[in-house]
Amino acid sequence: MIAQRIRAAGSRFARGLAVLACLTGAGAAQAVDRQDPAAVQAQAERFLKTQAGGLPGKVTLQVGAPRAAMPACSALEAFQPAGSRSIGRTTVGVRCLAPVRWTVYLPAQVHVVGSYVVSREALPANHVLAAADLALREGDLGALPADVATDAAALVGYRTVSGVAAGAPLRSAVLHAPLAVQQGQTTRLLIKGPGFSVQSEGQALANAGRGERVRVRTASGEVVSGVAQDGQQVVVAF
Repeated sequence: MIAQRIRAAGSRFARGLAVLACLTGAGAAQAVDRQDPAAVQAQAERFLKTQAGGLPGKVTLQVGAPRAAMPACSALEAFQPAGSRSIGRTTVGVRCLAPVRWTVYLPAQVHVVGSYVVSREALPANHVLAAADLALREGDLGALPADVATDAAALVGYRTVSGVAAGAPLRSAVLHAPLAVQQGQTTRLLIKGPGFSVQSEGQALANAGRGERVRVRTASGEVVSGVAQDGQQVVVAF
């Protein structure tokens, strides 16, 4: 009787060891199958460095760690969510393409220390900018509005929409581009399409700054829309 009890206890003990071994093995396998969060961060950092490669200035960045554990991934891909800025406080996404699909979004901060354009003195509304009105200042472009100007020479000839304080960063939102096309004037049309380019003439139906869209009436009476260029020229793409 005693021997039977000893054998039963030994059997239960062996089964317990087997269950424990299975649980331990499952836990180890689960740990191995989890994605390394450092690899996700590194993928996001490489993507942001590539995106910032052409920016004017010294770039430094920080990327936050994933907050949740993800299954292991053999093919990571980083991307910029729609509407996110490429500099400043932003968000970068990392998705897994295989063997399972998941997506995680990481907070990031991209600092770009470079030069931007400011007004030397207070400027009135409708003032045409000259080189003497402009100065360069250095700072973190990521902390400034997205449309801040960085090329002083390119702003010469622009007009202020409203008054500008002395030392204020100059932004495209407070400036009008120089008139490239004037309403009622004869306009040179450059009509371009796949494999062809045709020049013609027409009459501009409105004023337009460089790079703005404007409608032009052709000699045959047809109205076309194109992009204004310097010298009373409009490019129409087909």
